[in-house]
Amino acid sequence: LKMNKENKSKIKNNETFERFNQKNDIFNRSLWDKSVRSKKTEKFYNDYTKPPESENRPEGYKHKDYAFRNATWFMSDTFSNIHKNNGRAEGFTDEFKVQKPGTKSKYIFKSNKDLTDEIKIIAKKLGADLVGITKSNPKWIYSHKYRRATDEVKPNKIDSSLNRVIVIANEMDKDLIDTAPSALSGSATGLGYSNDLTTILSLSQYIINLGYKAVPSQNDTALSIPLAIEAGLGEYARNGLLITKKFGPRVRISKIFTDLPLECDKPISFGVKNYCSICNKCADSCPPRAISFDKPSFKQINKSNIKGIKKWSVDAEKCFKFWASQSTDCSICIRVCPYNKDFDKLIHKIGIKLANTPLRYILIKLDNFFGNRKKPSAWWANK
Repeated sequence: LKMNKENKSKIKNNETFERFNQKNDIFNRSLWDKSVRSKKTEKFYNDYTKPPESENRPEGYKHKDYAFRNATWFMSDTFSNIHKNNGRAEGFTDEFKVQKPGTKSKYIFKSNKDLTDEIKIIAKKLGADLVGITKSNPKWIYSHKYRRATDEVKPNKIDSSLNRVIVIANEMDKDLIDTAPSALSGSATGLGYSNDLTTILSLSQYIINLGYKAVPSQNDTALSIPLAIEAGLGEYARNGLLITKKFGPRVRISKIFTDLPLECDKPISFGVKNYCSICNKCADSCPPRAISFDKPSFKQINKSNIKGIKKWSVDAEKCFKFWASQSTDCSICIRVCPYNKDFDKLIHKIGIKLANTPLRYILIKLDNFFGNRKKPSAWWANK
C-alpha cells in the first residue's frame, strides 16, 4: 500500500518531454511576446511601482489596497533589483548572489540524519512553515535562462555538486486570500515572497557559514512545484498548484540548492488527485476559464506549459490576461479550493482525512458553505 501511494504521487513524462525554457514563463513572455503583451500589461507592472491613487475604483482596488499590496513586495523588490545594473532580476530570472563568504573547512556532522534533522529545525527557526529535501532532478532545471533587460537567452548551467534541494513552503495569509479577487488579496502574495526571501537567504548563509555551498532560489533556476512534490511537501492539483496537508494551496515555495549530504524525503499521497478528479470548484470559479475540466493529460496548451508531462495544465495566457485586466494577481482558485482551510481546527482535520475516502462526494457538497469571498472593507475593519 505504501508503494502504491508513492507511485501515485510520481510525476509521469513521455517521450515528448522537454525541459522548460525560462523565456517561455508567462511573465517573461509578457515582456517579449506580442500575443501576450498589451497596454494592460504595462499598466499591470507600472501599478506595482506606483500604486493607483484614484478612489473611483471598486472595493478592494482603491489607493490604500494598492499601497499595502506594493508595501508587501518591498523586500522582494529590493533584493530582486540589487544587481539590476548588471541586468539581473534575482529571485525571478537569476539566483541570488548576496551571500557573504563562509569558512574554508567544512563542519563535520555526526551523521547525515543528524544533519538533515538540524537543517529542518534551523529552517523553521528562520521562518519556514514546511521543509522537505529532495535530489536535484535535472528534469526540473530550466534548460535556458532568460535575461529580461537584454532579451538574452543562454543555456542554464548549475554546479553538479549541488545535488540536494531544500524546498521550503510558507503559508500565505488566509484572511487576505479570502478577499480575492482584489488588489488587497495580492498582499498575501507579496508577503509570501518577502517572507520566503528572509528564510532562504538566512538559511543559505547558515549553510555557507558551515563551509558548504548554498544557492538560494525562488522562481529562478528551476520549477518549484515538481521539486516540492518530490520533497514530500504535497500533491499536484487541478488548479496547477501544490496542495499541502497543513495549508492546502495557500503557500509560496522557495528552494536552496546545496552540496550538504542531506537525506531525502519521499513524495506523499493523501487523496488530492482523487478529490480533484471529481471537484471542479476552481475551474467553475475561474473567470477567464483558464483551468481545465478535463482529466490529466500530456496536452500542452501553449508554450508556457512544460512539454511531455501528464498533469492538469492551466492556460497561463488566459490567466495572465485576466491578471492584467485586474491590474493585480487573482488567487480565486486558491480561495475557493476545498483544501483552503485552517487545518488547526478539528472539523477540517477530520475533513482532510475523509477526502481520501468515498465520503469525498459528500464533502464537496458540504464545502459549498465555505470559500465565499470576504469584502475587502471587512478586512480593513477587522485588521
